[in-house]
Amino acid sequence: MFEHKHWKRLCAGVLGALLMTGGAVSMAECAENTEEAATVEKSVGERKIVINLAARSLALIEKDKKIRLYPIGPGKESTPTPVGYYNIRSKDINPTWIDPSDPEFSIPSGESNPLGYRWMEFYGNYGIHGTNKPESIGHYVSNGCIRMMEKDVEALFDMVEIGTPVEITYNRIVVEKIDDGTIVYYIYPDGYDRQSLTVADVSNWLAGYGVKDFEPDASIEQKIKEANGQPTFVAKAYPLTVNGQKLKGKAVIKGDVTYLPAAEIAQALKISLGWKPTEEILVSSLGEAVGIKKKETLYCNADDAAALFKVDGGINKQGVYALKSTSQAIVPLVQDGKPVDPNASVEVQARQVELNAQQEAARELEKAEAREEARKEAAKKSAGSKSEKVTRTEKVVVSK
Repeated sequence: MFEHKHWKRLCAGVLGALLMTGGAVSMAECAENTEEAATVEKSVGERKIVINLAARSLALIEKDKKIRLYPIGPGKESTPTPVGYYNIRSKDINPTWIDPSDPEFSIPSGESNPLGYRWMEFYGNYGIHGTNKPESIGHYVSNGCIRMMEKDVEALFDMVEIGTPVEITYNRIVVEKIDDGTIVYYIYPDGYDRQSLTVADVSNWLAGYGVKDFEPDASIEQKIKEANGQPTFVAKAYPLTVNGQKLKGKAVIKGDVTYLPAAEIAQALKISLGWKPTEEILVSSLGEAVGIKKKETLYCNADDAAALFKVDGGINKQGVYALKSTSQAIVPLVQDGKPVDPNASVEVQARQVELNAQQEAARELEKAEAREEARKEAAKKSAGSKSEKVTRTEKVVVSK
C-alpha cells in the first residue's frame, strides 16, 4: 500500500465529446461477467489482462480462454493509452485523486472521486480504475488510464493480483472461435486514426482460422465501411486429418454443408484429381463428384467424400475431422493409355487430366466428323445409283 497523496493520477480530467457509434461491448453482455466473480478461484499465474483500445474492451484470460469481458473508457485521441506489455504493480481500495495540474488539490474516496473505489497501477501513473461518470464508458475519454464501470472494476480487482500481466493492443480487426466452434470476426472504428484496414488484411486474419474462402470480399468491404464492432459469424472450422496426417486446410461447416478441401485430400492420398470447370465436376482415380469452388480453392461436400476418395469419417472426441481410407486399392488414373503421375503436385495432375480430356474430346470430334463425312459420301453414292437406274429404265421404254 502507499500514501495516495504522493501520487499524481493523470486519469481524470475533461471527459471530452468523442462519442463513437457502435459500442465495443454491450452493457448487457458485460453485466453477466461480474455476477460470479467472487466465486472464481484465483490462479494469478495463469491469468492475464488483455485490453484492446480499438474495441474499447478489457478481457480477463485464463489458460488462453476468455473468462470475463468488460467495456472500458480508454484515453482520448490527444492523450492515448500506451500500448505494450505491463503488469499490475499496485492495488488499492478507496484511492485519493490528486489533480495532476495542482498537486495541492485532492479528492478523497467517495462519490465525487473520478477514480471510483478501486485502483490498479500498471505503468507509471497509468492505471485501471473505476469512475463516477459511468456514461463515459465505451468512449475515448480519459487522460490515458483505463476507466471501468464500478461493479466491473471491483470484480476484476478481486480476480487479479500484483504481478498479473497486462497486454494493451490496438487491433481494429478481431477474430475468435466461440464455444460452439463458429469463427466470428469484428471490425471496430479507428478511434485513434492509426490503423487502416483492407479486404486483404481481414482475409489474412480469416485465413489463420481456415475460413477465408467462406467470407465474400464484398461482405468484408462493407463491414470495413460500417466498422461498428458487431459480430459477423462466418463458419465452423475443424482441424482435418487423412489417415492420421494433419492437413493445412480445415473441414468447414457452413449451413448444412461440410466442405472438405479436395486437392489437399487427393495429395494426402497420393491419387490424381481433375477438375471439369464447365460441368463443375471433380474427377479422381476412384470416382467423381460435384465440386464447389470457393475463391481459388476446390471443395467437395463431405457426403461425396466416399465416392470421390473412398474415405469416411467425421468429428472425433478431440474436435478433429478425421478421415480414413475405406479401400486400400488405390488405382492410378489412366488417360489416353498413360497413367497420371500420383507423385506430381495436384495442380500438375489437374492440368494433365484436363489436357488429356481435351485431347480425347478432340479425337472424338475427329471421329464424329469422319463418320459424318462417310455418311454423306454414302448418301451421295446411294443417290447416284438410283439416278442411273431411272435413266436406264427410261431408255428401255423408249426403245420399245
